[in-house]
Amino acid sequence: MHTFVKSVAILLAVGTPMALGQQAIAQDMIGSYAAYIGEDDLYNSNGERLSQPWQVLRQDRANFHRFGVYQDGDEWDPFFEDANNREAMETMIMRGYIDPDAERMLLSGGATVYVYIYGSGGVGDYVEVEVYR
Repeated sequence: MHTFVKSVAILLAVGTPMALGQQAIAQDMIGSYAAYIGEDDLYNSNGERLSQPWQVLRQDRANFHRFGVYQDGDEWDPFFEDANNREAMETMIMRGYIDPDAERMLLSGGATVYVYIYGSGGVGDYVEVEVYR
């Protein structure tokens, strides 16, 4: 029994710092921007109506950075200027959070949303999206 207790103590002593170290790897906010979701942001380049919040956000950033289409309230961001980062937006939203009001308003248009990009080393991991109230 003494050996068992000693083994558990060693595992805790070694394992606890490792677990804490993994939790301590925090994601930093690596960018943020505000965007007004206008009529142009609700349709893709083929004129098809978008049905998912991530699609609208991605189209908004493509409109802004690639096509030069923007509305008052749209802000520049360095992260989604990169087409590869725009492509990753769906995954980043799935890992993150969209305020339910923001999701509804994204799909309707006519609202300003705030997007917070989290990651580390300049690599995005997830986004959080809120709506201006």
